[in-house]
Amino acid sequence: MLTTIERRQKIVLMTEENGKVNVKDLAKTFDISEVSIRHDLNELGKRGLVVRSRGGAIACDKLVKELSVKDKHNENYAVKVLLAKAVANLVDDGDSLIIDSGTTTEEVAKALTNKQDLTVMTNGLNIAHVLADIDDANVFMLGGQLRKKSMSFYSNEVEQALSKYNFKKVILGVDGIDPETGITTHYEPEAMLNRTMCTRADQVIAVTDSSKFGKRALYNVLPLKSIDVLVTDKNMPAEFVESLVALGIDVITV
Repeated sequence: MLTTIERRQKIVLMTEENGKVNVKDLAKTFDISEVSIRHDLNELGKRGLVVRSRGGAIACDKLVKELSVKDKHNENYAVKVLLAKAVANLVDDGDSLIIDSGTTTEEVAKALTNKQDLTVMTNGLNIAHVLADIDDANVFMLGGQLRKKSMSFYSNEVEQALSKYNFKKVILGVDGIDPETGITTHYEPEAMLNRTMCTRADQVIAVTDSSKFGKRALYNVLPLKSIDVLVTDKNMPAEFVESLVALGIDVITV
């Protein structure tokens, strides 16, 4: 039997795929009461993950759809390369880094080729592959179970193991960034791992193109106030950038 969290995640995905859902069908699908389904939809509506409607819910246009790594590679590629170069400029020789999984962070790894004496830990299989070609980088791979859609590893044991390490910087990819919900991602275990990563680094560097602005994935990673640097492109709304600067966040645009 599904947990409440698992059921609600499936409801959001069903709403996203079909455009709308209704209470009666959901109650039959999950074999629970209509009262429980209404409570689920109300809670999801409060979080902005669905829009509550009479007798059901409709998809929220702010909710970003998860793409596979293969699909993500072609999305805003030129901007990702520029972002990666800007992030690489923040990395010093001798730094210790955690690099989050993702295609933008993969470009960051490619941009680190000329850095010396790096120590890098990652949960991204594609990122580890890139780092393997950098002669002067000491690379650690976080283990666990492979999630093929994101090409990333996760496990509870990995989160516990991270407590033994201290890093200078964590480079965090973004699935959604929103003034209210902060930084979000699609998969709960990855959100939990990301949060742990950020506690083990002196500086949190988030990197995202402006297309992720105003979008929400299902799980919260961090509130905006918890990041130190945001690297983004010049199309990020000016009022949002100003609000981040007011929080003491260093915003770098390309």
